Amino acid sequence: MVRKFFGSVLEAVITLWLLATLCFFLLRAAPGGPFDTEKSAPPEVQAVLDQQYRLDLSLPEQYLRWLGDVVRGDLGPSFQYPDYTVNQLIAQALPVSALNGGLALLLALGIGIPLGIFAAKNSGSWIDRIVMFVASLGISIPKFVVAPMLVLVFAVMLKWLPAGGWGDWKNIVLPVIALALPNIAYCARIMRASMSETLNADYLVAARSRGFSSSRLLMHHALRPALMPVVAWLSPALINVVTGSAVVEQVFGIPGMGRYFVQGALNRDYTLVLGVVLVVGLLIVVINLLVDILRRWMDPRLAR
Repeated sequence: MVRKFFGSVLEAVITLWLLATLCFFLLRAAPGGPFDTEKSAPPEVQAVLDQQYRLDLSLPEQYLRWLGDVVRGDLGPSFQYPDYTVNQLIAQALPVSALNGGLALLLALGIGIPLGIFAAKNSGSWIDRIVMFVASLGISIPKFVVAPMLVLVFAVMLKWLPAGGWGDWKNIVLPVIALALPNIAYCARIMRASMSETLNADYLVAARSRGFSSSRLLMHHALRPALMPVVAWLSPALINVVTGSAVVEQVFGIPGMGRYFVQGALNRDYTLVLGVVLVVGLLIVVINLLVDILRRWMDPRLAR
């Protein structure tokens, strides 16, 4: 078990290094630079800027120095926000994105699991068809459509909630719903399929023939094995939330990781984009490890 753990950690480190290296060279290969808009600056000023941000070095030297800083925990200065380091920007943005993403996942699980169970218990009925139709609709509508629709309905027309900003609990509601809706749909579909298969398993059919109540069969015998696919889905669900936050945070004006990533990419802020990629990649790797541990705890057969 210990050997597998260290093997997973080594694999995670190699994955992060490959991700950072690929992102580094792709950013440098893209046309344009961080100071291209400052064409009116004298050559000596441009030379000072290049020296300050190491852009006067060759590409291999830039990469090796940046990698050495990352190993020491220094993500470098931001090109777009000269008064801040990337570490400071991420320290401000990470709690915001973590709060939105965490609440969105909890909402998805809290609604999707009961909906899936309810649809499975009424398999083939009109209730099941309606739940699955709504779930399919939720999956098919992208976040860049859902978020403006929520703003239009609840902020502009009904005036119940603010259209954007950050600092009050009301600012959290619409972004969390926009991030959670597709995941609610995915969770409901996965839970419905898993629960339907579990309820038709031989051991549950035998238990039902012995006179066990439906609630006892569901809670004590069917729920845990039916949750296994949902637990495995948590990793792609996290990726869905992370990728969706870039759109949602831009629409609602939230100072989170996704918004910094988009602004950094548009302004060629190399260090900011690389810092966000590294931190998000690290979070995904850690969550994958935790999900794997949770699956092994729920099903000891996976630990063999």
